[in-house]
Amino acid sequence: MSALAERIAQFRKMATDDPDNELGHFRLGQLLMDDGQFAEAATAFERTLELSPQFSKVFQLLGECFIKLQKHDRAIEVLTAGWKMADERGDKMPRDAIAKLLTTLGAPIPQPQAAPSVVAEDGPDTGFRCQRPGCPAGRRAQRLSAPPIPDEIGERIAGAICTTCWTLWFKDLSIKVINELRLDLSSDFGQSEYDRHMREFFGFEDESTR
Repeated sequence: MSALAERIAQFRKMATDDPDNELGHFRLGQLLMDDGQFAEAATAFERTLELSPQFSKVFQLLGECFIKLQKHDRAIEVLTAGWKMADERGDKMPRDAIAKLLTTLGAPIPQPQAAPSVVAEDGPDTGFRCQRPGCPAGRRAQRLSAPPIPDEIGERIAGAICTTCWTLWFKDLSIKVINELRLDLSSDFGQSEYDRHMREFFGFEDESTR
């Protein structure tokens, strides 16, 4: 079995064992795309959006799957909705990538909203905007009081990620990643895998690596 097939099997198991694990479905979709299994990848991304409807990057990848499957009408529908979500949230990178895909399909790019939808949410505006795609806190997002990790990535998290998303990762999803993938954090490989999943969850992964 190839390394890619092993990773697909790992995340398929994670998504099956925990159907509400958005990271499991998201990573499964990415790996299936890498393997050219676009129909199953689309299913994984659709489940991700059910769990995290504000995760604008997923709209981009789901649209790419539909393009590969020659379902251009469905791709335009998904990408248009994704562009609007990314624009409302201020997610510039997925918004611009989606705009390029819409242009390639000959579809119009929506007009920007007059104001972000998060401003209309109930509750006090803290003035801090979490940069994680799919953050549920919106205008209520609270900044971390200090870097949660004493290194460069910890500084980045403190400046860009809210307490809600950090808590979700640290107390829930990180444990699932360690357990499901059987990561040994005392090894270089285990720590690098953990760090990679953490970066992807927070939206820090480079666009070139998807």
